[in-house]
Amino acid sequence: QVQLVESGGGLVQPGGSRRLSCAASGFTFSAYVMNWYRQAPGKERELVATISSFGGDTRYADSMKGRFTISRDNVRSTVYLQMNSLKPEDTAVYYCNLRYYGKDYWGQGTRVTVSS
Repeated sequence: QVQLVESGGGLVQPGGSRRLSCAASGFTFSAYVMNWYRQAPGKERELVATISSFGGDTRYADSMKGRFTISRDNVRSTVYLQMNSLKPEDTAVYYCNLRYYGKDYWGQGTRVTVSS
């Protein structure tokens, strides 16, 4: 079955960087678009970034452009989110997402806290 496992979260100082990983299994990873979402305390879940199946096309939410980079390794079935110049408002639980046969699959999330 589809499984998404995020890792890499933690406490980061403002202006710092963090790389998140999402290991995927249970489907043909290289055939599917992958997404990163996040949910801040008290807010709705929002789309952070999207990457096409072979990585040639990436899209970002406006507030992340120029600071975040999504990438993927189709050999390792892993999608990454490199986050730079982190701000306190980036504090959230970050989720990996797959839409597969019309159903959304989510990992358990990894928490990123940006604070001094």
